[in-house]
Amino acid sequence: MIRGVVQGVGFRYSMQHVARGAGATGWVRNLAGGSVEAEVQGGAAVVESVVDWAATGPRGAVVDDVAGTEMPPVDDEDGFEIRRDA
Repeated sequence: MIRGVVQGVGFRYSMQHVARGAGATGWVRNLAGGSVEAEVQGGAAVVESVVDWAATGPRGAVVDDVAGTEMPPVDDEDGFEIRRDA
């Protein structure tokens, strides 16, 4: 969960680019309250690199908080997609 000024600044598209470049799988989407939610899967270093990027985000973003929860991997993830807003 990424909170701050993270919608309307290209956050999801930039995160997709960063995650794909790192070799991560998963998804990212906007939430109604103005936050961005993402599921990032991959090796520890891959996930850490995407989460580290999310702490700053793209130009124009102002990230106040990044909170994560470790979860079991989902086997059917293929690539990193932008999902419909929740």
